[in-house]
Amino acid sequence: MAAQRLRYRVFVEELGGTGPLVDHDARLERDEFDPVVDHLCLIDTRRDPEALDHVVGVYRLLRSDVAAGFGRFYCDGEYDLAPLRASGRPLLELGRSCVDPEHRGGAAMFLMWNALADYVLDHGIQILFGVASFHGTDAAMLAPPLAWLHHNHLAPEALRPRARPEGFQSMDLLPPERIDRREAMLAMPALIKAYLRLGGMVGEGAFIDRAFNTTDVFLLMDTAAMSAKHKQFYESRWQPA
Repeated sequence: MAAQRLRYRVFVEELGGTGPLVDHDARLERDEFDPVVDHLCLIDTRRDPEALDHVVGVYRLLRSDVAAGFGRFYCDGEYDLAPLRASGRPLLELGRSCVDPEHRGGAAMFLMWNALADYVLDHGIQILFGVASFHGTDAAMLAPPLAWLHHNHLAPEALRPRARPEGFQSMDLLPPERIDRREAMLAMPALIKAYLRLGGMVGEGAFIDRAFNTTDVFLLMDTAAMSAKHKQFYESRWQPA
C-alpha cells in the first residue's frame, strides 16, 4: 500500500492522472496488475511506515512468464508488442516508476537501478521495456524531444513495437536538421535520459494517454546490445566482494 500511496502522490496529485481503480479517499493509485507484479521499493527508514510515507521510490516489474499467465503486459494497451514476443527472449516490463520529490536528483535512481540489476541477472532477463512519460498531451509542445528520439534512438525494426492507432502520435515532427539538441535534452524527462545512457531505444510513435495526462514513449533495452561499459555494470553484480 505504501508503494500505491507514493504513486498516488506522484501520478495523481502531482501529474493529474486518474484511473478506474484509483482510491481517492485512501489516496492509493492502483490497478489490476498490482496483485501479479513484483514491486521494487526504495525505503527511507527515517520516515513513518504507519503513515505509508516510507516508500520513496518504486518500480513495478512484470516478467514475460508471469505476463503470459496473466494474459498481457501493461504496455499491450498502448503498443503492439508482437515483435518482442516473436523474439522468444526473456522479457521484463518496467512500469509505474516514480521517486518522491525530496529524493529526486540524488542517489535514489542509482540505488533502484542497482537492485534492478540484481533482479535482471537472477531471472536471466534479456530485454527490458516499458513506457516513459512526458507530462501533457500537446505533441506540438513536445516536438523537439520526440523528434530527437525518433531520429537518434529508434529501435531495430525486428524489435520495434508500434503505438496502437487509438492513441498513435508520430514522433517524426521535425527534420533532423531543425532539431536543437540542447533544447531537446532540456525537455527530456530525467528517467528517459537515464534509459538512453544505458543504451535505451524507442518504439514507433508516441501514445497519447489522456487519462494520465501524458504522452508516452516506448523504451526498450537489449542487454545483448549494451556497450561494454554497461555490461560491466551488470556483470559486476555477480563478482564476490
